[in-house]
Amino acid sequence: IALVALFAIASILSPYFLQLQNVLNILRQVSYTGIIALGMTFVIISGGIDLSVGSVAAFVGAVCILTLNAILPIVGNEFLAVTLAILAGLAIASLCGALNGILITRGRIAPFIVTLGTMAIFRSLALFIGNAGEVRSNSNLFGNFGMNSVAMVPVPVFVMLILAALLAVTLNQTRYGRYLCAVGSNVRVATFSAINVDRIKFLAYTLTGFVVGVSAILLSSRFNAVSTSNMGMAFELDAIAAVIIGGTPMTGGRGTVWGTIIGAIILGIINNMLNMLGVSPYLQGTVKGLVIIGAVYIQRQRA
Repeated sequence: IALVALFAIASILSPYFLQLQNVLNILRQVSYTGIIALGMTFVIISGGIDLSVGSVAAFVGAVCILTLNAILPIVGNEFLAVTLAILAGLAIASLCGALNGILITRGRIAPFIVTLGTMAIFRSLALFIGNAGEVRSNSNLFGNFGMNSVAMVPVPVFVMLILAALLAVTLNQTRYGRYLCAVGSNVRVATFSAINVDRIKFLAYTLTGFVVGVSAILLSSRFNAVSTSNMGMAFELDAIAAVIIGGTPMTGGRGTVWGTIIGAIILGIINNMLNMLGVSPYLQGTVKGLVIIGAVYIQRQRA
């Protein structure tokens, strides 16, 4: 309902809003944090939180491009080099998520503390390997990958929708999805029900690391470069906001993947409306914060 209302209001306020190119631009802009929000949905359903996603995105993007630049002269085949660099980025991202999962499940440390610490660690590593500057790719093919479209749909949007479909099936139609909701609802009851709580949580954080890697690769390929100091800044806020607006409570136990996608699009439309109306970009964070507070308030009233 909120999405339909926003579409109607935006189309009235600006005649350019409903132009196909503008709609595709909104979808492209929200796709990067939307992909991350898909993994964040699983983490929040499990009763956890991940504050490190923005730093992981910067770190993985830098690692991917540095790997590409290193192996391109060795293999001599640009397509093979790009493929290997992408696989390396996804592997590193999954390991980053797995590290969070191990510290939380085996170390018995609160998710907020763990991911707050790894947020600082991965950002620091990104700055170190990139000399606190920009890491630029030597491959034009890698840059073209991020700017391509599939049937007029930008590649990041297409990837986001495919991942959303797969994760929606995982959450709603598989035993893992049922166990995830059970763990988020009541850890003690889940444990007494012979559910391996640690494994469920570990997989949720590893999955989040993987999708962060997907987003980082798509974003770095769009610009064919990574700014280690700026890339991924506030991604955790946008991802958490999309999840909350999409109807997943911070208390965990339930949630919806497609709701998260709608939440991400709502945030994108709000930003687009503010830009078209000439509102200062410095005030967009205020609007976003009010939307988050409003969404949580509505959830509490319904509960």
